[in-house]
Amino acid sequence: MTVPPITPADLVSEARAKIREVDASAFQANRGDTVVIDVREPAEFDTGHIPGAINIPRGVLEFQIDAHPAVAHASDPALSHKDCPIIVVCGTGGRAALSAVNLQRIGFNDVRSIAGGVMAWGEAGLPLVVR
Repeated sequence: MTVPPITPADLVSEARAKIREVDASAFQANRGDTVVIDVREPAEFDTGHIPGAINIPRGVLEFQIDAHPAVAHASDPALSHKDCPIIVVCGTGGRAALSAVNLQRIGFNDVRSIAGGVMAWGEAGLPLVVR
């Protein structure tokens, strides 16, 4: 018996069932010290990103997240960076959902994704930085 192939949309749906998505406006109102990681490619990031976001493209996220100072350093060595609150964003939310699942799988405890991505952020009238 052959198993039908899974589609990218199926992968994203499965990921969304395993993560917490938040509304852009709700996140902006309660942002706190959350690290914002934009997983789009650098050229996409430059067209408009959330203020303070760091760009770690989806293709290298799992390899580079531990090395980024925004999540790898804590003021108290007893504190694990895996507890750092992280919000992941992309263009429309699919890559962010896939990224959030993998960050959870490698041990990050407080990972969320912005529903609708940067597109929803902009549609909500929230600020974007353009390079």
